[in-house]
Amino acid sequence: MKADKEKISRSVKIARGQLDGVLKMIEEDRYCVDISNQILATIAILRKANQEILHAHIRSCVREGLHTDEPNEKLEEALSLLDKLVQ
Repeated sequence: MKADKEKISRSVKIARGQLDGVLKMIEEDRYCVDISNQILATIAILRKANQEILHAHIRSCVREGLHTDEPNEKLEEALSLLDKLVQ
């Protein structure tokens, strides 16, 4: 992985902590909108981490793969990931 591993790990750990908090909120029968807001906050953190990973991938692996006339597996992988993101 070419992305900043410490930064990505920190974000994922924060998201994990938020999910633990969401589970606790559910167990405590907290207000639905508060739970939903926490879930949305967690999704935002994971989305940002994923964006950083993909940016690093495109800037390194895909860029390297473009320096050939052969079919570009890295480019196709990146395009496939983009397809998943817009679904």
